[in-house]
Amino acid sequence: MSALTALRVFHQRRIAVPVPDDALVLDVGSGDKPSWRADVLLDRYTGAEFAAQRSGRAAARVSRPLFDADAADMPFRDGAFDYAICSNLLEHVPDPAAVARELSRVARAGYIEVPEAASAKIVDFPSHVWWCRLEEGGSEGSSEGSSEGDAPTLVLTAKQAPYFDAEIHAYIERAGVRDDLDSVLNRHFEHRVIQYHWSGAVRLRTEGRLDPDFFAAALRAPGHQRGWEAGAVQALTAAWTLPTRRRRRDVRIPFNQVVKPEHQRADDAVLERRIYRLDAAAGGAQQETQ
Repeated sequence: MSALTALRVFHQRRIAVPVPDDALVLDVGSGDKPSWRADVLLDRYTGAEFAAQRSGRAAARVSRPLFDADAADMPFRDGAFDYAICSNLLEHVPDPAAVARELSRVARAGYIEVPEAASAKIVDFPSHVWWCRLEEGGSEGSSEGSSEGDAPTLVLTAKQAPYFDAEIHAYIERAGVRDDLDSVLNRHFEHRVIQYHWSGAVRLRTEGRLDPDFFAAALRAPGHQRGWEAGAVQALTAAWTLPTRRRRRDVRIPFNQVVKPEHQRADDAVLERRIYRLDAAAGGAQQETQ
């Protein structure tokens, strides 16, 4: 991949969020590298004990208000956000269809990124539990809520083993060619991921059954670490997005503006840069400073 092509793909994936300055943006599964444009973050696994699932810092990055909650059962009200970003999360979760329904409920449009199945079958990760592919055109079984029959559908097939082929994986490890293969695939990185833009509703279906024991093992499996690369990406993103971030630095978001009615508070405080763990029974939020 040429430097110009690499820069274009990076801009498409990480910089180009198609919303105006006043739009409210959610990042679902923000991890240690939340989107620069996100106003609110959501991540279920915030602690350093889940470092293997990340590619940079050990713990989730709390650079904006972060809700510690399940992406399949978000604490936000219907239509709370103009746009939702969900990057490299669905391949990790037990019920991606439920996450798709929640994205469609809390946001009007958004962006989903997942690893492309064919590439993943060459250099695979045991922390992923679904093969992901994009099916062009309408299909029976697509997620509810979309009347656009010609819209593409995300199709996620349950993995049955940590690697597509155990013998090939053993050879790759024994021969020490994993990094070489990774480098070759990265020359055309735009083919390694599916970039799925949606509006109105996410079209997604799953195939097969995910074994609970397999999912539990995948949650403990090591992820793919990109230490210095993560730092370089953050530096480039910061420089590229500085004008917009300056214009939006005084944005204040009322707590009650984004959460479900059962979570709303009498004082309607402004969201702060901290972790929020909501307790519906208590009628409010338990807050933890980070």
